[in-house]
Amino acid sequence: MAVKQILEQVELHPVAVELGVVTIEENNLSDEKRLQLAQTLKSIGFELLEDQRQQLMNQIKIAIIDLVHYKASRQTLTLSAYLSDKFHLDYSRLSKLFSECTGMTIERYYMLQQVERVKELLKYDELTLTQIAQQMHYSSVAYLSSQFKNVTGMTPSKFKSLNTNPRIALDKI
Repeated sequence: MAVKQILEQVELHPVAVELGVVTIEENNLSDEKRLQLAQTLKSIGFELLEDQRQQLMNQIKIAIIDLVHYKASRQTLTLSAYLSDKFHLDYSRLSKLFSECTGMTIERYYMLQQVERVKELLKYDELTLTQIAQQMHYSSVAYLSSQFKNVTGMTPSKFKSLNTNPRIALDKI
């Protein structure tokens, strides 16, 4: 809603506003209008991505977030196959671009997103650790626990016992 309001504020006409992607009626923006939009978006913590590489990198992030956080019964494809199929590009090309743009591998980003999802599920306190491991497609509870401790410095049980919720915003990973 915030992005839609900003578009209207700078007199642009949004056709669709989705996670990370906006479609507007206007075909060509003047440099002045583009700068105004970029500055207004920046004032609320968003960024106008115009570089093709940055756009693709952002789309990769969105695809991973969608896969980890919003697809409950996701396919059994590997991450590399999922991304290759989604973007119709060779995984090694996607991986190289992602690493160059973010300074981390796609696999590391995926793992960080998985740990954030596990944190969320632990705080809901509706599933056992075994059920969480199965839902998140971990090969074992031990592997989930190991990865969780590697990222957070604590076991899932210790995290669950905390009264605070030290989660990281998905777009800050």
